[in-house]
Parts: sequence; structure tokens; C-alpha cells
Amino acid sequence: MDYVSALVPPVVMAAFFIFLIRVIVKTQGGANKAKEDAAVDAALARAESARQAPARNDA
Repeated sequence: MDYVSALVPPVVMAAFFIFLIRVIVKTQGGANKAKEDAAVDAALARAESARQAPARNDA
């Protein structure tokens, strides 16, 4: 029975890893992809404008 107790943790971790990968793959794309992309683009635009704004004030 020692071999069963030795195999249980790796099997449980493998099952959890497979479940995690499936969740990640299923949540990529889909209906929310455009909304998520727009949010990232808006955040990048705000960061870029904030970075360039002090340079315009110095000139």
C-alpha cells in the first residue's frame, strides 16, 4: 500500500494541472476578447500619454 500513497500526490497534481490548462484555453478568445483587448489598449494609451505629457510641459 505504500506505492498507492506514493502515487496519489502526483496523480492529483497532474489532474489539477490538466484542469487548469483546460480552463485557461477555454477562457481565451470568445465573446469577451474584444472587450479585454479594448481595455488593454486604453490602459496602454493612458500610460503612453502620461509618459509624454511632462515632456511637452518642459518645452
